[in-house]
Amino acid sequence: MNIILFSASEVELPLPRRDARARHILTVLRRQPGDQFDAGLIDGPRGKATLVAVESEALRLSFAWGEPPLALAPLRLILGLPRPQTARDLLREGTALGVAAMDFVRTARGEASYAQSSLWTSGEWRELLVTGAAQAFCTRLPSVRHGHSLAAAIAAVPDGYTRLALDNYEASTALADLVLPDSPGVVLALGAERGWTDTEREQLRQNGFQFVHLGPRVLRLETAGIAAVSLVKAKRNWA
Repeated sequence: MNIILFSASEVELPLPRRDARARHILTVLRRQPGDQFDAGLIDGPRGKATLVAVESEALRLSFAWGEPPLALAPLRLILGLPRPQTARDLLREGTALGVAAMDFVRTARGEASYAQSSLWTSGEWRELLVTGAAQAFCTRLPSVRHGHSLAAAIAAVPDGYTRLALDNYEASTALADLVLPDSPGVVLALGAERGWTDTEREQLRQNGFQFVHLGPRVLRLETAGIAAVSLVKAKRNWA
């Protein structure tokens, strides 16, 4: 953790010793009463926390907050719902990279059972967002949806966004060579591990998506997502 994040409801309460953040404060940061560490309010400001007291069951903390954080860069991902471990990587690393929204959608070649994974039903997905934000020394979390249709995800894209879809088979333009138009934001669509069907490709085309590729190598979905996001952010000079 490069910053320890708290929800608004937690900051007035003692932090239980069994909480992973408490263990991190005591055993990794090795803070003693009176010491400070970097803290953040989820979707709110960063600041400093002071370890006031170490009690048998909890830590007592106080907080001093700074200015509200900047908004996330207007970069969205539409992702064919992948196997849970791949989704975990995308949730964590997409958050660390500063993606504003991630839509995990049902696709024809995806496994329908992935939507019933404990990743989604237990709330683990949100914990991964917090982990990614803490890694990036950021407090902002992306909006995340899962299990709905590609059409619903496309409909949620704001007007004017540059629309790009990654495809190894039909794209003739490399994302690295593409000159991005001046637009309010960018949405990247990536199919599940087995890729897009012809019907889905046509659906994307009809909704203004341009097909691009990342080169001749076939990459894992999580690797392709990280590479594509990094390229777009570099082209737009987004932090």
